[in-house]
Amino acid sequence: MKLILTADVDNLGAPGDTVEVKDGYGRNYLLPRGLAIVASRGAQKQVEGIRRAQDARKVRNLDHANELKQAIEGLEAVSLSVKTAGTGKLFGSVTQADVAAAIKSAGGPVVDKRSIELPKSHIKTIGKHDVVVHLHPDVIAKFDLQVAAN
Repeated sequence: MKLILTADVDNLGAPGDTVEVKDGYGRNYLLPRGLAIVASRGAQKQVEGIRRAQDARKVRNLDHANELKQAIEGLEAVSLSVKTAGTGKLFGSVTQADVAAAIKSAGGPVVDKRSIELPKSHIKTIGKHDVVVHLHPDVIAKFDLQVAAN
């Protein structure tokens, strides 16, 4: 069975790679979990879109990581408005994807949500929170996220 990977799969390949796997592995594991799509002409166009999106988010080298760090730490105020109860607790929580969107809307660079580290797994209260972004093994950017009531 010929498939195109949409996510990293250990010992098989990276997103966008076309691989040949046994029918059962593809049909019972890769396809139901959304890790791959069946190879076709239309799927090849999708793969090109996936690769372009990954290249935009990918940190190219140490110099590029340092530039991104300067851009993130140079932001005046990264804030996020959320719905809250009267006590200051959130309805739901702030996730890495929310923080990545807040960085972009504050005028910062596009950051991969998987590189963002929150103080706990999710932010569940309003106020100022320290957020860390792992841009490169040697480069870490830190900034304050202001979570405000909507």
